[in-house]
Amino acid sequence: MSENDKNKFKKFFSWFRFKKKTDKKNKSNQHISKKDIISKKKSLDLCSSSVSKNTVFDKQDKESLKLDKLNVKCFENKKSSINIKNQGKFSRLVQKLSKTKEQLGFRIHSLFFKQVIKDSFFEDIFEQLIISDIGLETTNELINSLKNAIYCQNLKDKKIVLLTLKKIMIDILKKVEKPLKITHKKPFFILVTGINGVGKTSIIGKLAHKFKSQGKSVMLAAGDTFRAAAVDQLKFFGEKSLIPVIFQKCGTDPASVIFNAFQVARSKNIDILIADTSGRLHNKSNLMEELKKIKRVIKKIDISAPDETILVLDACIGQNSINQAKIFKEALDVTGLVITKLDGTSKGGVIFSIAKNLSIPIRYISFGEKISDIDHFNSKNFVNAIFSENI
Repeated sequence: MSENDKNKFKKFFSWFRFKKKTDKKNKSNQHISKKDIISKKKSLDLCSSSVSKNTVFDKQDKESLKLDKLNVKCFENKKSSINIKNQGKFSRLVQKLSKTKEQLGFRIHSLFFKQVIKDSFFEDIFEQLIISDIGLETTNELINSLKNAIYCQNLKDKKIVLLTLKKIMIDILKKVEKPLKITHKKPFFILVTGINGVGKTSIIGKLAHKFKSQGKSVMLAAGDTFRAAAVDQLKFFGEKSLIPVIFQKCGTDPASVIFNAFQVARSKNIDILIADTSGRLHNKSNLMEELKKIKRVIKKIDISAPDETILVLDACIGQNSINQAKIFKEALDVTGLVITKLDGTSKGGVIFSIAKNLSIPIRYISFGEKISDIDHFNSKNFVNAIFSENI
């Protein structure tokens, strides 16, 4: 017999012996003692009883498990109590504030992880805050507060120092974080003002849609009678959200249009009346007097009206918005602010200066062209969005 034949012969019988061994194992596994079966049965019963005694897995438990899977990777704090809906809003805000995030958040991050904490470190942070349009006075306050925290608490960990800076920034904004509260008074009258091009009419459309989705009845007054496009735009928003719009022909006295709208809203028991006004430069005294006239006329019907005077500010114009706000506040007693176009500027840092210098509640922020691109101002969410993380 040749060597090749021998090898083949050995391989055949080695396979045969392997098959025999496996058959023996299978047979041995089949012969399990009754004691083993009883013990296994008992252990299964114990497991099932312990599960029944423990907390039953309900829908909330399943949702909490889903949260872990759906949590956005860029968040460091995966144990956040924010629900899925709020996470969606937050991630959208992060996306919309991308320009401010790149200008301020990313650059501040890079300073913290490249440099040693010394005088030049604070100078670089100071420079970056100024570039982001936070303003000189507010930047000085931020830097001084950060230095005090570092030296008083003997902070050395850069991550803790960055966290401290973010908390100081939140504290500045927290003072003006006051959502608009709609009372049961009917109609609750909101007068919307601002200079040309800040997006007043769009804000009215967004607010009207928001209030309508909350189940409130809403009416709009087209008080910008000098611009035909403004009336058409307001009518468009009204049709889209099935909201009535009171308007008259171009050139009509805006005070009379708003006066009539107020009477109609009261007769129809409308929850909220929002009045548009024509854009005007803050340094034009005759146009500012016109706004004062609107308030005087409305007070003839209701001495407490308007219930809210909103000033719309464009984030893109930076520090100049503060001068506008000061003059409007003196003329009209502005009670709330809406900051617009935050998605189109790297100067979102101006909101810190607005909060510091004006102390007027920021009711809403707007960050896009969609009717849903508006939300209550939340200081913590805003700062977290700039730095793309939760604290």
